[in-house]
Amino acid sequence: MKTCSLFRIPILAALLTVSLAANVFAQNMFAPAVNYAAGDEPRSVFAADLDGDGYNDLAIVNTISDNVSILINNGDGTYQAAVNYGTGDGPSSVFAADLDEDGDIDLAVANYFSDNVSILMNIDNTGTYQAAVNYGVGDEPSSVFAADLDGNGYKDLVTANTTSNNVSILKNNGNGTYQAADNYGAGDGLISVFAANLDGDDDIDLVVTNYNSDNVSILMNIDNTGTYQAAVNYATGDGPYSVFVADLDEDGDSDLAVANYSSGNVSILMNIDNTGTYQAAVNYAAGNYPYSVFAANLDEDTYIDLAVANQNSNNVYILINNGDGTYQAAVDYGTGNLPLSVFAADLDGDGDNDLAVADGESDNVSILLNKTATGVDDSPFGQVPSGFELAQNYPNPFNPATTIKYNVTTKSRVVIDIYNLLGQRVATLVDEVQSANTYEKEWDGTDSRGKAIGTGVYFYRITMGEHVSSKKMLLIR
Repeated sequence: MKTCSLFRIPILAALLTVSLAANVFAQNMFAPAVNYAAGDEPRSVFAADLDGDGYNDLAIVNTISDNVSILINNGDGTYQAAVNYGTGDGPSSVFAADLDEDGDIDLAVANYFSDNVSILMNIDNTGTYQAAVNYGVGDEPSSVFAADLDGNGYKDLVTANTTSNNVSILKNNGNGTYQAADNYGAGDGLISVFAANLDGDDDIDLVVTNYNSDNVSILMNIDNTGTYQAAVNYATGDGPYSVFVADLDEDGDSDLAVANYSSGNVSILMNIDNTGTYQAAVNYAAGNYPYSVFAANLDEDTYIDLAVANQNSNNVYILINNGDGTYQAAVDYGTGNLPLSVFAADLDGDGDNDLAVADGESDNVSILLNKTATGVDDSPFGQVPSGFELAQNYPNPFNPATTIKYNVTTKSRVVIDIYNLLGQRVATLVDEVQSANTYEKEWDGTDSRGKAIGTGVYFYRITMGEHVSSKKMLLIR
């Protein structure tokens, strides 16, 4: 068996803006962890609706037992006993997506010791899986991500390969089978990869963490072909281990959050004018050996907060966004032993983001339910007041369409955008100058390309002059 560092690695100014009330709120955000058994040394967790019932189930890869555990949601954020499916040797990362375009959620697993990716196809949207089919990648893949890299509508794969210091691109044949890997060099000691549009040109670029060279590599997609330019590197903290891409400062482009294992902090790198180039990192303290970072709206204010799993302090740190991409001091919540991966999603169906944490030493997954939900307003419209007002959408929850009513008090440019829970803009419903009046706008649950989006909580935000307001809505397919 191979050995590698992956398995041996056991702000002041921002703090001045933190109020006592905000600290108390953050300290009471999550309920104590409830633990569910997984396999032997769970290393990565992913939440998605695996059985088509509208609730987020869990897929967890277990490094020592060489399998993936499936935990089906009971509909309230509690989980059934794990069912295990074999993978390759030393699975280190899992990603859930519809890989064969049949409408259900399949799995891609990076296998660190067998240098391949396992594809497990969902059987008729039941959350049960076919035997794994394996595809070769680079040397010791530590992370896998699925996205449409070449613009043909199918989910391709990218892996970060720790020892060969490259990323492998596997293009989808259109049916969930994959072509031979193409490799692109990055930094030294790749650990994590994330695929997203970094430069505003509508194709999917890549960012990877380089543990040994203390930086992240940016690889730009060439004309939406799934081929990539040479890497450009940006410094982070010491031992960057995990990266997440999201709009952290609400300016419409893709920023970076990086968990730095050795320096015990999180680096925030702001995108410069949606160009895919980045400002110097600003660091915020995390726990003891931060291993994984996830960016999502955790307190229902539409801004993107951070959850960080800290390997040696057995907790997750929550960093609340001040609204501009700066962060408050971290508040910690206990997990199981050796938390290695954190994922934020609505696990109990109440409309806010909960946490699932893979605990490598205690062989379980910790569920931390968010306590900030205020519920989804099902009331029909009342009369809109004479002042600036954004009414609750109706119906809510909805399928397939809903109506948003708002009041314009003076002739202004009005913009109404739809965002998902990761803070990514899904669609723009209105962007025009409107005279004083009351308006209604229907949204049909599609994105900016006209493609239907899935079940979930979304936010709609209106900007009118100096006025900004947002509300939450629930789409149920």
